Amino acid sequence: MPTKLEIKSTRDTPYIIFDAENNQFEIKGNSLPENTNNFFEPVLNWIDNYIKSPNKSTHLICDFEYFNSSSAKMIYNIFLELEKIKESGNAIKITWHYTNGDDLIEEKGLEYKSIINVPFELIQK
Repeated sequence: MPTKLEIKSTRDTPYIIFDAENNQFEIKGNSLPENTNNFFEPVLNWIDNYIKSPNKSTHLICDFEYFNSSSAKMIYNIFLELEKIKESGNAIKITWHYTNGDDLIEEKGLEYKSIINVPFELIQK
């Protein structure tokens, strides 16, 4: 299994690093890719391989400036896949950062928190 997936950000796509060796998992920036499924496919494939033998503890940090509705669905799919880590007896935590006054990102974080079955923390920056 590749231990690291890194996707550089663009104006319309987030920076993503999933680095099992250094226990670094982050998604940040804007997410409104032209083809959301194509953009997130390597991420979901990486996670699918990772959850077969995850680290004892995984902490995903999400720090979005903006994302569209198709990205919201893919983010949810990522969270659902990561839930499997908890089911295997390993620790998983998601931290959702939002800017003070950014009601849309905050509300989406609260929505995810209410439907995802893993520790989920919202942090105002």
